[in-house]
Amino acid sequence: MIIFIKYLNIFSVIAYSFIMLIGQMIPIPFIIWLSFTVFDFGNIDQLFAFSGLVGMILNLVKSKYEILFSLLSVALMITAVASRLMYVFAEALNYPAFTIPFFTFIITQALLIILKMRIKNP
Repeated sequence: MIIFIKYLNIFSVIAYSFIMLIGQMIPIPFIIWLSFTVFDFGNIDQLFAFSGLVGMILNLVKSKYEILFSLLSVALMITAVASRLMYVFAEALNYPAFTIPFFTFIITQALLIILKMRIKNP
């Protein structure tokens, strides 16, 4: 069960990384947007990109408080996606390269939190 949680956690972070954002010409993976925006000084998106990267790191860190860290990492990662969603129209998000990885991330994170709660309280 522990190995399943480990691989599910990695799968969730990979799904989060491959959320595609539509650009003017081509879509880019979310991880690339996060990586470049962290170094874009003087922009509010820098804060959200940093929170997304911190959420990814917290998601992979082992801790005594795994459920709390999972909830915190999901919240930080969702704020990074939500900040990008404020700048585009809803029609621009209705494509499989965004919806499939995004909902895969949401479902796997919810499943991870439920499994961690079951292991903590048998």
